[in-house]
Amino acid sequence: MKINTKPLPGMMELLPEEQIEFNRILNVIKKHHSQFGFVSIDTPIIERTETLLAKAGGETEKQIYRFKKGDNDLSLRFDLTVPTARYTANNLGQLLFPFKRSQIGKVYRGERAQRGRFREFYQCDIDIICKEKMSVNYDAEVIAVIYSIFKELSFGDFTLRISNRNLISGIISGLKLGDKADEIMALIDRAEKITPTEFEDQANNLELGDKIEIIKKFINCRGDIDNVLIKLKDIANIINNEQFLLGINELEALGSTLLNMGVDAKNICFDMLIVRGLDYYTGTVFETSLNDFKQIGSIASGGRYDNLCGYYSKEKLMGVGASIGLTRLFWTLRELGLLNFNSKTTAKYLIMPMGKKELIKAYSIASEIRRKGKNVEVLLEPVNAKKAFKIADKKGVEFAMLIGEKELQDSIFKFKNMSTGEYVDMADI
Repeated sequence: MKINTKPLPGMMELLPEEQIEFNRILNVIKKHHSQFGFVSIDTPIIERTETLLAKAGGETEKQIYRFKKGDNDLSLRFDLTVPTARYTANNLGQLLFPFKRSQIGKVYRGERAQRGRFREFYQCDIDIICKEKMSVNYDAEVIAVIYSIFKELSFGDFTLRISNRNLISGIISGLKLGDKADEIMALIDRAEKITPTEFEDQANNLELGDKIEIIKKFINCRGDIDNVLIKLKDIANIINNEQFLLGINELEALGSTLLNMGVDAKNICFDMLIVRGLDYYTGTVFETSLNDFKQIGSIASGGRYDNLCGYYSKEKLMGVGASIGLTRLFWTLRELGLLNFNSKTTAKYLIMPMGKKELIKAYSIASEIRRKGKNVEVLLEPVNAKKAFKIADKKGVEFAMLIGEKELQDSIFKFKNMSTGEYVDMADI
């Protein structure tokens, strides 16, 4: 019987050249996490089911991969936030706060597999976790990390869309619409996904009366910080709500800090349509989108939350975090043709000996290059010149060296730049 060799539905498997590009993106993310002082942690893929479901149920319980091992009720983690909460609660006495954590790993959800939706996928998370109080400077730093990552990845112009949950909660409270809070936030969250007529119809169903005009004014607050603040302060004068004023002050401080941290103003848009996590986020919220490919949706998102470890510890810990769904992002960018799959090796240099003596010299040169911290590959079987350079082309290396009898006799060993055709001396590598 022939064994089915295809991976299970919802599991992404890549060819070597695709994996090289995936790893390049992954390494950029790791680098910027480290550059901002985030410490990498790793938690088990398998957790106790009671731990994972302590603050989740409903759809989450239906989606987790759950199994028994002896008397233990176990599940595969469905995100990295819950394991981090458990980890933090378990190590409270040993951790230095603020705790700046980075975690990159696979998570598992038993969702219906479809294009761009995976059951096994990588999440790349950062969080800053504090005790007692937390400055808006931490919110700004998390956003600055995301900015620096996508600046280096160069997938095109992108926008950090930022709001604050205190503004949304404040306007609902100020208008005395608390009994309809969830419906109003859900309406705001889908406002740009529906037509103006549909928005009006759905708003009318909520029976908001003339208060809908103030909400419409609120969700039209969009743009640079100065213009948005003017519009928000106008609304503040109408609703007279302290939580709304707190949101304005936090947004103003955040905008100033982001610029001081070097985040380019052209990549920032303060946008009241950003809601996120109806029952999770409590302050700053943000999403990141590619300007030329808005159909992708958010490519990185996050925000401020009040109580990370409430189900695992009596200690109240607050935090701010961001996440990049790397598997979905990679798949989408690949579908759009925005990734480079030219290289089929991790080596920048390729040495191609034409005989046995030349192979021994190739080993020696390769060792010298590796001592310099460079990646180099040696063809381990002799080849002729024509075939050698065809192999170099297929592998996509930047530099290739052919070692034949003449090179060995004259002790002249140079790398050919595969793009320009120029030759580079060993001393210049």
